[in-house]
Amino acid sequence: MSYVPRLKEEYSQKVLPALVEEFGYKNNMQAPKLQKIVISKGVGEAIADKKLIDYAVEELTMITGQKAVATKSKKDVASFKLRKGMPIGVMVTLRGERMYEFLDRLVTSALPRVRDFSGIKATGFDGRGNYNLGITEQIIFPEINIDKVNRITGMDVTFVTSAETDKEAKSLLTELGLPFKKK
Repeated sequence: MSYVPRLKEEYSQKVLPALVEEFGYKNNMQAPKLQKIVISKGVGEAIADKKLIDYAVEELTMITGQKAVATKSKKDVASFKLRKGMPIGVMVTLRGERMYEFLDRLVTSALPRVRDFSGIKATGFDGRGNYNLGITEQIIFPEINIDKVNRITGMDVTFVTSAETDKEAKSLLTELGLPFKKK
């Protein structure tokens, strides 16, 4: 028997029936799914110091368990001393089992470590069923050793779902365990 992540199993056994009941889908395949999670980190200071990109790639790789890639600038911006093709950020796209593992670690161990945490804002939806979450410090993840961090930086986490509306997406993410703030 092969390994199945806890949240993936929970999706098929609890979340899917709850979504079908809540929105009255005729078929289980109509219910929204989490398609991918994209974690990105802008490293604007990398223009002056190229090693910062390497540190960011290493940190994001430790957090996600998948090799991060450097993102490059698309055009020249003279006021920022930026040339086309210079590395200015890092990103990782998680799908499948790694995606569910990351979401599980984010909800159960990383978000509770945020100072004065009272839930995440429900205003990060884009109108097409995707949700964006900003994390201010990378040290909330247990994989990061605080003593080896050279600079505390934030990152953006994007949850891409197959939901048609924000209401469906919020319902899906709430069922998967994301702690949205109560009004």
